[in-house]
Amino acid sequence: MQNSSELELASMRSRALAFVIDDLLVTFIVLIIFWDNIIAVSQNMEAMMYLMKTDLVMPLITLKVLYQAVFVWYYGATVGKIVAKIRVIDANHWGRVSFFSALLRSVGRIFSEMFFYVGFLIGFFNDGRKTFHDFTGRTLVVNA
Repeated sequence: MQNSSELELASMRSRALAFVIDDLLVTFIVLIIFWDNIIAVSQNMEAMMYLMKTDLVMPLITLKVLYQAVFVWYYGATVGKIVAKIRVIDANHWGRVSFFSALLRSVGRIFSEMFFYVGFLIGFFNDGRKTFHDFTGRTLVVNA
């Protein structure tokens, strides 16, 4: 548990930087995994769209959920958050996030993305800069 006077909320700018880094990293991993499939259909736009809709969506969502949940639970931050020097804490006791909270947060993050990133915009309109997924996982994002 940490003293609340030592905590400072992460800026939306540092959170955005972490988001971009994490999304690029996960996208790169998916590209590596499915590289042969992508190359095989690269000349046919219809086949590429079919591949994206059928073969890439669920692995991408699964990888994003696992990446976010495991890193936030184990390290308190994803690679992007580590680079941006921010971390995720439990909103109630200001300590480490449980695996269940990290999992709820990462699923909430997928919904935030799916609905035109509205879940992220919520962070601009409350005192804790809490996004939809922060409310879902009962977390706060603070400077590391």
